[in-house]
Amino acid sequence: MILHPGSSSNAMADIRQRCTGRSRIVACVSPDTFVALLLFLFPLAYSPGPGNAFFAGIGASRGLRAALPALTGYHAATFVVTAALGLGMGATLLNDPVVARTLAALGGVYVLWLAFAFLRSAVSGPKTGMSDAGPTRIGFWSGVVVLVLNPKAYYIIAVMFTQFLRPPANDDVATTLALTAVFTINNLVAFIVWVLGGSALAMLFRGERSTRWIDGLFAVTLVGVAIWMAVPIFAPS
Repeated sequence: MILHPGSSSNAMADIRQRCTGRSRIVACVSPDTFVALLLFLFPLAYSPGPGNAFFAGIGASRGLRAALPALTGYHAATFVVTAALGLGMGATLLNDPVVARTLAALGGVYVLWLAFAFLRSAVSGPKTGMSDAGPTRIGFWSGVVVLVLNPKAYYIIAVMFTQFLRPPANDDVATTLALTAVFTINNLVAFIVWVLGGSALAMLFRGERSTRWIDGLFAVTLVGVAIWMAVPIFAPS
């Protein structure tokens, strides 16, 4: 998912303002709104982006089964973070450029560490490198970290809420959770498609040498993801 965070502060401030003084719990997601939401989310979820590349790489290197823990962690975190932002929690925190840059730095370092693990696998071979059962396997918490330490993902969520939480008609807890569920499920389906695509591509190249090339390519992809996550560090205050 790619979106420029230039207007993120206004989006976060808008969410915080909308989410003050809520007392109603009435779901007001109309069919028209639901369709519009899917049309809004489709290009963000299915077009090439760091999250898609991350999971496509796992699919190519390890397959869908190995990607399931990270998918679960990423989207559990997606639901929690999205709901929290929609309900006004964390908006003030993310308006602090120091917090955004710290998250970006930590996320970038973590993804670079994963890239190093895959590069080591590519150089050493699958038996001595990273394995699904090894200490550096990409599991549930890897997915959580990639989402939580990616402040640019928060900006996408903020823009969604500024578009589809419109007081006073549908500015309530139930609608927020409904939007959160649609956002999370749509993103999960998109990432599964990318995992399967990566896995299908890897099926064309079997053998130990091909596996090393795939691990090396995924390592390069992760370096790109880390750079993308680190962009807020260099953004002007």
